[in-house]
Amino acid sequence: MSIKTSMIDVQTNVELKSLNTLSLNSVASHYVQIDHKDALLDALSYASDNKLNVMILSGGSNMLLPESINALVVHMNIQGIEYVAEDESTHTLRVGAGQSWHDFVLWTTAHQFYGLQNLALIPGLVGASPVQNIGAYGVEVGEFIRLVEAYDRKEKCFSQILAADCKFAYRDSIFKQDPTRYIITHVMFKLLKQPELKINYGDLRAAMGNELTAENLEKQVIQIRQSKLPDPKQYPNAGSFFKNPIIQAAAYEKLSIQFPSLPHYDQGNGTVKIAAGWLIDQAGWKGNRLGQVGMFEKQALVLVNYAQANLNDVQATYRAVQQDVVQKFSVLLEPEPVLFNSAGLIQSHSI
Repeated sequence: MSIKTSMIDVQTNVELKSLNTLSLNSVASHYVQIDHKDALLDALSYASDNKLNVMILSGGSNMLLPESINALVVHMNIQGIEYVAEDESTHTLRVGAGQSWHDFVLWTTAHQFYGLQNLALIPGLVGASPVQNIGAYGVEVGEFIRLVEAYDRKEKCFSQILAADCKFAYRDSIFKQDPTRYIITHVMFKLLKQPELKINYGDLRAAMGNELTAENLEKQVIQIRQSKLPDPKQYPNAGSFFKNPIIQAAAYEKLSIQFPSLPHYDQGNGTVKIAAGWLIDQAGWKGNRLGQVGMFEKQALVLVNYAQANLNDVQATYRAVQQDVVQKFSVLLEPEPVLFNSAGLIQSHSI
């Protein structure tokens, strides 16, 4: 069934299986695709008139969905890359929230705009990138964001939020801290005219060889990720499922005595980031399954839906992983994907 207004086409009982990368069976009572800012206002008005919660759907790569959602699922699909300005060292671009993230990274490299190459092949859409402050190989997207354009549901207006006010941190931002307030429509990036390669993270430096160019950096990041991470079309997954824990230096020193090979990264503020994938592997979960869900054989950090799993199956597996890691290392892993309930509202992970 479809309900049309002047600017939007609300559909009912829509299957979301193809719209989340874990391929979880989930049906939305109401669904609308948003292609421009004005349509968003119409959708919010429709939800209010019909007493429906609003659930924002981006690329579906960082979501855990229940089997039924009684809410208006708003699928952000605003496209476009707009050249805004430049100065001596940077270019500024304005990008629609519905733009594919990986395609945008490839586009920047092809046009000699630099900074995002380490973030190639991360799944999802541009509008979701500030929420988690996505990062890989020593780079976080917040470093290259000038501002975020969003509809502020509290103030009931469109606003521009400068990067300094986004409170970017490791996999964190104001958009994650206050998830029902802002609906991101565009992101403005400030990219470099000359590449400043960050290649001293993990196995990236060795892969680069002597070809120290942004183009080769992007190529190597893609190849490394493809060698370790499963294609969601073949093995449905949500990318890295757990955050790398950040613990106090004293706690790390204690762990390192018992586990001297534990990969770690000093954060320079009395804390140390440790590798979640290593913890999961050492706890016996790499390549191991619980029913239809398991941790990928090539990368222990990736949770895979091997069959027709539902949310309960996924939760049973990741909670078992958490418990085993706690038992062995006294470290609680925090899931990255956002968990939704049947009312379309975010709920906390718990074990």
